[in-house]
Amino acid sequence: MNSGERLSETGGEGSDGNGAGDPRAGLQAAAGAQWVLQPRGTARVRGPKHFEHSVRKGIKLADYERELGADAQALRVLFPAGPARLWGSTPAAPKKSEKTTALAGRRVGDEVLFYADKKFVARARILGLFRNRALAKAIWGVDENGRTWEHMMALGDVDEFGVPAEPLLERLGIPVPLRSLTLVGADRRHRFLDMVNPSETARAARPEPSPDVEAGTVPRKEDVLRALSALKTHVKDRRPSRHKPITLLWAIGRLATERGRERNRLVEWQTFREEVGPLLRDFGHPDSRVTPEYPFWHLRSSGLWDVEGIDTQGTAPTPSRLTAAGASAGFSKDAARVLRRSLARAEAIGLICSRHLPDVDREALLERVGLSGYASASGDLPGREGSATRRLRTSFRPDRDSRLVERIKEMYAHACQVCGSRVETMYSHYSEAAHIRGLGGPHLGPDQLSNLLCLCPNHHVEFDRLAIYIDEDWTVRRNSTGAVEYQLKRHAEHVIEQDHVRYHRALCGRR
Repeated sequence: MNSGERLSETGGEGSDGNGAGDPRAGLQAAAGAQWVLQPRGTARVRGPKHFEHSVRKGIKLADYERELGADAQALRVLFPAGPARLWGSTPAAPKKSEKTTALAGRRVGDEVLFYADKKFVARARILGLFRNRALAKAIWGVDENGRTWEHMMALGDVDEFGVPAEPLLERLGIPVPLRSLTLVGADRRHRFLDMVNPSETARAARPEPSPDVEAGTVPRKEDVLRALSALKTHVKDRRPSRHKPITLLWAIGRLATERGRERNRLVEWQTFREEVGPLLRDFGHPDSRVTPEYPFWHLRSSGLWDVEGIDTQGTAPTPSRLTAAGASAGFSKDAARVLRRSLARAEAIGLICSRHLPDVDREALLERVGLSGYASASGDLPGREGSATRRLRTSFRPDRDSRLVERIKEMYAHACQVCGSRVETMYSHYSEAAHIRGLGGPHLGPDQLSNLLCLCPNHHVEFDRLAIYIDEDWTVRRNSTGAVEYQLKRHAEHVIEQDHVRYHRALCGRR
């Protein structure tokens, strides 16, 4: 495998001519994400089985050590905390076709729409593009012609739903049924985006798991967020206890790291007490007792929490009984599945902090529970002080494209999109390009014009530190009060991706 075919987060497989030599080649400066329409495949070609195995569940990279080859390190950076979600395509015929165009033109940050049974059934963001025949063959095998899905995509969190595909395909002029990998440009995607935003009814009708999936309902993000919003806490002197919400943030922190794999979903009481106790002491009410056994046991009432190893029908056990029984606790399997998805996790963290812990030092608490990146919209940016892991990540993250920075500033003539002010310098004016969904971990937003704003320094800081947010009607609101302060200024050529704005609102605790 040559270097042009290795995993890229900058938008290309060099062998397909889409610019791996120049990390920014092929980037359409004025465009946002494209659609990659991907047939899932029928049972005859094992499409549902492959989707279950490598997308819904994800593969364990450790099971394919020998086949990963030069892509091993980059894949581990993309998927540090859990299974890798991968999909692929067989090579296209030499002649020009929809498939050859799609393989050559798709980019990191594009949205994949999976098609099956005349519906769009799932979507996910492309985190990386690479070509690895050995890995594809090991995961999916080969067809009757000896081909395998070697043109591979690393995918972000998968959102499953069910939306009839025919109306959209007809508007796009694409034959029904969809039979080939097809690329839809950013402008057309933006025009028809509402046609694949599923209603709650459509989401409720998402496909049931296949028989080899654990029994239980498919977890729904809205159910988890509703339960977090309605969390019942003990109230003393008109002050709700902080024990439960602090514990939930600690548990989410475990899910977001290597520690949070399925086998460690439940934590033994001794470890729980050692880790949660100091958090309750340092971030709970100054005069409240440090009782980690309270959230360990009583979070069951949220519907998101399991306690195992001890009879849960009786009264609350003492710490000594929990120790003797070897009890363990943690998120339920369904809740854990939801909270491993990046958008759901951001929404949950923002909701818990805003609704249940408004007076706590959010930055300090999130740092302690391993969620420091969620304290700001920029995340843990490369180059800041931090662990070697963060510095390693920069090897596979694109540098900021200076051409995009200059373009967004020129487009608005250095005027802030929030307040309209232009900071004057001796020779010109000054403004800053702000990413809506930060490039740094854990956000891993794309370096695209659709993810950029032109802001003055003050509003850049306020936007990054979650003091202001952009609402659905493009008003700019103060997070602490919800009051409208400005109307966001938008240039006719600047297509802002709503998904990124929605993600930033989630960090602010606004949904």
